[in-house]
Amino acid sequence: MLYWCGIREGELLALTPADFDFEKCTVTINKSYQRLNGQDLITTPKTEKSNRVITMPQFLAEEIQDYLKMLYGIGADDRMFTVTKSYLHREMDRGSKEAGVPRIRIHDIRHSAVSLLIDMGFSATAIADRVGHESIDIT
Repeated sequence: MLYWCGIREGELLALTPADFDFEKCTVTINKSYQRLNGQDLITTPKTEKSNRVITMPQFLAEEIQDYLKMLYGIGADDRMFTVTKSYLHREMDRGSKEAGVPRIRIHDIRHSAVSLLIDMGFSATAIADRVGHESIDIT
Protein backbone atom coordinates (compact mmCIF):
# COMPACT_ATOMS: atom_id res chain seq x y z
CA MET A 1 0.00 0.00 0.00
CA LEU A 2 2.80 2.40 0.87
CA TYR A 3 4.59 1.88 -2.43
CA TRP A 4 1.76 1.24 -4.88
CA CYS A 5 -0.47 4.02 -3.52
CA GLY A 6 2.16 6.48 -2.25
CA ILE A 7 0.37 6.98 1.05
CA ARG A 8 1.87 8.19 4.32
CA GLU A 9 2.42 5.69 7.12
CA GLY A 10 -0.19 7.37 9.33
CA GLU A 11 -2.69 7.11 6.48
CA LEU A 12 -1.90 3.40 6.11
CA LEU A 13 -2.35 2.72 9.81
CA ALA A 14 -5.76 4.47 9.85
CA LEU A 15 -7.23 2.40 7.00
CA THR A 16 -10.49 0.53 7.58
CA PRO A 17 -12.36 -1.92 5.33
CA ALA A 18 -14.92 0.83 4.64
CA ASP A 19 -12.19 2.86 2.91
CA PHE A 20 -11.99 0.38 0.02
CA ASP A 21 -14.15 0.08 -3.08
CA PHE A 22 -13.04 -3.20 -4.60
CA GLU A 23 -15.30 -2.89 -7.64
CA LYS A 24 -13.60 0.39 -8.60
CA CYS A 25 -10.18 -0.66 -7.18
CA THR A 26 -9.98 2.50 -5.08
CA VAL A 27 -9.05 3.45 -1.55
CA THR A 28 -10.27 6.61 0.13
CA ILE A 29 -7.73 8.46 2.25
CA ASN A 30 -9.52 10.69 4.76
CA LYS A 31 -7.81 10.12 8.12
CA SER A 32 -4.48 9.48 9.77
CA TYR A 33 -3.31 7.44 12.76
CA GLN A 34 -1.10 8.78 15.54
CA ARG A 35 -0.12 7.45 18.93
CA LEU A 36 0.25 10.28 21.46
CA ASN A 37 0.85 9.80 25.17
CA GLY A 38 -0.04 6.11 24.92
CA GLN A 39 -3.35 6.84 23.17
CA ASP A 40 -4.35 5.79 19.66
CA LEU A 41 -5.73 8.81 17.81
CA ILE A 42 -7.39 9.00 14.43
CA THR A 43 -7.10 12.53 13.09
CA THR A 44 -7.75 14.37 9.87
CA PRO A 45 -5.03 14.00 7.23
CA LYS A 46 -1.98 16.25 7.11
CA THR A 47 -3.50 18.74 4.64
CA GLU A 48 -6.83 19.36 2.91
CA LYS A 49 -5.45 17.89 -0.33
CA SER A 50 -4.53 14.77 1.62
CA ASN A 51 -8.22 13.84 1.44
CA ARG A 52 -8.24 11.86 -1.78
CA VAL A 53 -9.34 8.71 -3.60
CA ILE A 54 -6.51 6.61 -5.03
CA THR A 55 -6.83 3.99 -7.74
CA MET A 56 -5.03 0.78 -6.82
CA PRO A 57 -3.55 -1.83 -9.15
CA GLN A 58 -5.90 -4.82 -9.52
CA PHE A 59 -3.44 -7.22 -7.89
CA LEU A 60 -3.19 -4.97 -4.82
CA ALA A 61 -6.98 -4.78 -4.47
CA GLU A 62 -7.07 -8.58 -4.59
CA GLU A 63 -4.31 -8.88 -1.98
CA ILE A 64 -6.12 -6.47 0.34
CA GLN A 65 -9.33 -8.49 -0.06
CA ASP A 66 -7.41 -11.68 0.83
CA TYR A 67 -5.86 -9.93 3.84
CA LEU A 68 -9.27 -8.78 5.07
CA LYS A 69 -10.57 -12.36 4.89
CA MET A 70 -7.84 -13.34 7.38
CA LEU A 71 -8.90 -10.74 9.96
CA TYR A 72 -11.32 -12.41 12.34
CA GLY A 73 -14.38 -10.31 13.18
CA ILE A 74 -13.12 -7.03 11.73
CA GLY A 75 -15.80 -4.37 11.42
CA ALA A 76 -16.16 -1.95 8.52
CA ASP A 77 -14.76 0.90 10.62
CA ASP A 78 -12.05 -1.05 12.50
CA ARG A 79 -8.38 -0.37 11.79
CA MET A 80 -6.95 -3.04 9.48
CA PHE A 81 -3.32 -2.60 10.50
CA THR A 82 -3.25 -2.51 14.29
CA VAL A 83 0.46 -1.85 14.62
CA THR A 84 2.31 1.35 15.42
CA LYS A 85 4.76 3.44 13.43
CA SER A 86 7.58 2.21 15.67
CA TYR A 87 6.63 -1.38 14.79
CA LEU A 88 6.92 -0.55 11.09
CA HIS A 89 10.34 1.00 11.71
CA ARG A 90 11.56 -2.07 13.63
CA GLU A 91 10.32 -4.35 10.85
CA MET A 92 12.11 -2.24 8.25
CA ASP A 93 15.31 -2.56 10.32
CA ARG A 94 14.84 -6.32 10.63
CA GLY A 95 13.99 -6.84 6.95
CA SER A 96 16.87 -4.69 5.73
CA LYS A 97 19.34 -6.53 7.92
CA GLU A 98 18.00 -9.94 6.88
CA ALA A 99 18.12 -9.01 3.19
CA GLY A 100 21.58 -7.45 3.52
CA VAL A 101 20.49 -4.15 1.99
CA PRO A 102 20.83 -0.62 3.34
CA ARG A 103 17.90 0.49 5.47
CA ILE A 104 15.64 3.23 4.19
CA ARG A 105 13.06 5.16 6.16
CA ILE A 106 9.42 4.08 5.87
CA HIS A 107 8.70 7.52 4.40
CA ASP A 108 11.25 6.83 1.64
CA ILE A 109 8.85 4.19 0.25
CA ARG A 110 6.58 7.14 -0.55
CA HIS A 111 9.46 8.79 -2.41
CA SER A 112 9.94 5.57 -4.37
CA ALA A 113 6.24 5.65 -5.29
CA VAL A 114 6.67 9.17 -6.66
CA SER A 115 9.73 8.03 -8.64
CA LEU A 116 7.67 5.21 -10.14
CA LEU A 117 4.95 7.65 -11.21
CA ILE A 118 7.55 9.94 -12.80
CA ASP A 119 9.02 6.95 -14.64
CA MET A 120 5.52 6.01 -15.84
CA GLY A 121 5.12 9.49 -17.35
CA PHE A 122 2.61 11.04 -14.94
CA SER A 123 2.53 14.84 -14.77
CA ALA A 124 3.64 16.69 -11.64
CA THR A 125 0.01 17.78 -11.12
CA ALA A 126 -1.30 14.19 -11.33
CA ILE A 127 1.40 13.00 -8.93
CA ALA A 128 0.66 15.82 -6.46
CA ASP A 129 -3.03 14.88 -6.52
CA ARG A 130 -2.30 11.18 -5.98
CA VAL A 131 0.06 11.65 -3.05
CA GLY A 132 -1.87 14.50 -1.46
CA HIS A 133 0.60 17.36 -1.86
CA GLU A 134 -0.82 20.87 -1.50
CA SER A 135 1.19 22.10 -4.49
CA ILE A 136 3.32 20.71 -7.27
CA ASP A 137 6.27 22.60 -5.77
CA ILE A 138 6.37 20.03 -2.97
CA THR A 139 6.16 17.21 -5.53
